[in-house]
Amino acid sequence: MYQLVASYAHPDDPAAFVEHYRGTHAPIARDFPKVRSVRWSVCETPDGTRPAHFLIAVVTWDSKEDALAALASPAGEAAVADLANFAGAGVDIEFGEVVVEV
Repeated sequence: MYQLVASYAHPDDPAAFVEHYRGTHAPIARDFPKVRSVRWSVCETPDGTRPAHFLIAVVTWDSKEDALAALASPAGEAAVADLANFAGAGVDIEFGEVVVEV
């Protein structure tokens, strides 16, 4: 399995960010070709302090080739273009093979 992890910085308007993410961005990701899962969460910490990131999203495919093809697809291009609409505070994106230990 191969994954993309997007770690979003804290936005000025958290409610508007989540509304856009839930209603617009996540549905685009669900349209990625051969996508296995799209998961996201608003970050918290056990002690209630401000976490390093506001929201983390994880998208998985069966292979690196499937992931790269999905990002080059119309849905992938739409997802990248949509970042300007809500992720002005910044986003870090990493890719990697998933290793399952348990």
